[in-house]
Amino acid sequence: MKIIHLNTYAGNGGAGRACMRLNKALKAEGVESVLAVNFLFRDNPEVENLSKGFFSKWFSAAGIILERMTAKLFSKNVPIPFSFPIWGKDISGNKLLKSADIIHLHWINHAFLRPEDIARLANLNKPIVWTFHDSNAFTGGCHVRYDCDHFMKECGDCPVLKYSGVDDSSHRIWKRKLKAYSKLNLNIIAPSKWMAESVKKSSLLASADLVNIPNTLDTAVFKPSEKLEARKKLGLNPDKFLLMSGFMPSRKDLHKGTTYLKEAIELFINNHKISPDSIELIVFGNRDEKNVPAFPIQATFLGTISDDEQLALCYSAADAFLAPSLEDNLPNTVMESLACGTPVIAFTTGGIPDMVSHKYNGYLAEYKSSPDLAAGIFWLYKEANRPELNVHARQTVEAHFSEQIIAQKHIELYKSLLDKHV
Repeated sequence: MKIIHLNTYAGNGGAGRACMRLNKALKAEGVESVLAVNFLFRDNPEVENLSKGFFSKWFSAAGIILERMTAKLFSKNVPIPFSFPIWGKDISGNKLLKSADIIHLHWINHAFLRPEDIARLANLNKPIVWTFHDSNAFTGGCHVRYDCDHFMKECGDCPVLKYSGVDDSSHRIWKRKLKAYSKLNLNIIAPSKWMAESVKKSSLLASADLVNIPNTLDTAVFKPSEKLEARKKLGLNPDKFLLMSGFMPSRKDLHKGTTYLKEAIELFINNHKISPDSIELIVFGNRDEKNVPAFPIQATFLGTISDDEQLALCYSAADAFLAPSLEDNLPNTVMESLACGTPVIAFTTGGIPDMVSHKYNGYLAEYKSSPDLAAGIFWLYKEANRPELNVHARQTVEAHFSEQIIAQKHIELYKSLLDKHV
């Protein structure tokens, strides 16, 4: 059984990390699994590059830039990423795909696979699996939906586009996807129950075969370290109550909820008369220090952490990980934190409740409620049995999201599809 995974990037963003981890987990179980990407920022011997050579690489890079420029030109200044599938490539003749038994799609935007390119894969007569890392596959272009229900109809009158109307770009993209999907027998993987429910509500894929299989991670890397030792290695104060969070760089990533995080910390400090000097916020991510908002407590900016072992050490050093996302499928950061034995305080949204159980391994706050997020911080600070929470956090990942468990679920799906395909 040979599986070919397709993603735009390797290790970049949540989808890139998720598919690389799945690829590794499948290999560990003896599956012949290959990850191929449209664009490699740096050479990686574990990944096949579909844009080899100088001209191919820069052609792909130009497509990525043009797609992002188009989105900026035709989208309103709102925190919702939108993709215009104008540029892409036909890879149906690629030798890797022809040699595979199953084609497994992941995140394929940014000038990689347009709806028509996906439809051409049907010519290979192989089962096609598609993991939805965001909502784009079943919308007219947006990746984050918030409370928009247009995906349940035929899109159009898009609140993201500058030039909106019944037959706007979102509706035309929706029609292209409808035509493409009609040629395919898609087998969808929804990493979260929330994503599965969303797909079932969509007008494009409500009747498609669907299964809920979470993402995984390397539990041998993301594991608990002794808290004081982790702080010592990172040069962090051993006596402070340490909160951890991550930021993204773009105005299009405001769904990460930074504003609510800032408000919650302010309320936590002010309502409970907490000394700001006793609390510290650890920030990681690829936002530069100039763009980090001012917090009422000390904020230590760690920058981009590309080494997973270093990142695991950061999670272990913290007392809690704050995830104020307003919409997220199955965020890697939440799973990583739990795997390191660090409880998570988050809004009740997306796939987060699949991982965080209220007051068992973290705190689920009311959606968009800064006061309840602050209450969660205070609960962990003053009332919770932290050692017990730490144990529960790790146990949750071992029981439900370990690489062996998730790999086996994928293998069972692959085998069932091949049995049907014979």
